[in-house]
Amino acid sequence: MSKVFFALLKIAILGVNHYSILMEIIRARVLGFCFGVRRAVETAEKAVAENAGSSRKIFTLGPLVHNPVVMDSLGKCGVQVIDGSSFEMIEKNSVVVIRAHGTTPAVLDALKEKEAEILDATCPKVHLSQKRAKEWSEKGYRVIIAGDKNHGEVVSISSYAKDKCTVIEDEGEAARIEIPGNTILIAQTTFSPIEFEKIKKVLLEKNSGLVIFNSICSATMERQEALADLDGKSDGIIVIGGKNSANTKRLYESALSICSKTILIEDAEEIPKEFLKLSRVALTAGASTPDSTIEKVEVFLKNEK
Repeated sequence: MSKVFFALLKIAILGVNHYSILMEIIRARVLGFCFGVRRAVETAEKAVAENAGSSRKIFTLGPLVHNPVVMDSLGKCGVQVIDGSSFEMIEKNSVVVIRAHGTTPAVLDALKEKEAEILDATCPKVHLSQKRAKEWSEKGYRVIIAGDKNHGEVVSISSYAKDKCTVIEDEGEAARIEIPGNTILIAQTTFSPIEFEKIKKVLLEKNSGLVIFNSICSATMERQEALADLDGKSDGIIVIGGKNSANTKRLYESALSICSKTILIEDAEEIPKEFLKLSRVALTAGASTPDSTIEKVEVFLKNEK
């Protein structure tokens, strides 16, 4: 007899709570941690391992990643989060991990004054944008950053251009600003590619000599493209990641556009019961979502536990 027959027989015996044994789970071909985030997390984990049993304090400058699962795990290992406005907790020889978003020169100088050991896990792509902002502003260029004004990465990049920087979030803002002849455009690495193109078009109409650096990380675009490949292939989409993560939110918005039955969750326990009734469920995850969380979601769907 076929596997399907035995599966149906099991359903009949055990009840409807076990119908997900027939569920097909489809993973996006690209999902989860990007290079920069993985590097930052591994930097913090290495610091914990190397200082096990010592009295040295370990800090991350701001949340290392926008993912509560990761932050809870690091917190249980004694890693503390500090912001860039107060370093009272930092003692000499404390370890401070700079997250992938980077930070400002002023904060780095303050940490050096505290004689802390600085582990710089700034994403290389963010470092490049910082360098461009500094070099071009020193040449007399206006620096425009397409991104979220309050995002840590944008704050760090803009600090390198000092008072020669303007941050815009959408084409409406682009339409309202005046730009001088010497201007460059940089993108937040996790910014929406669609919104960036709209902003670029508006600014080019105002200044055809605009110097453009499309610094959107390929990791963001790869996850969006992999999600697009799932169009029509599932009955529901589960987006896994921190609800305060910019790239995860954009994944969720894109998933909604191709499947009305889409949810955003941070861990498996948030999966609603109605998703267990679906025949095909697709999974995607933001660039700050660890492999372990994705695995737990898949196991939960398979075992309904």
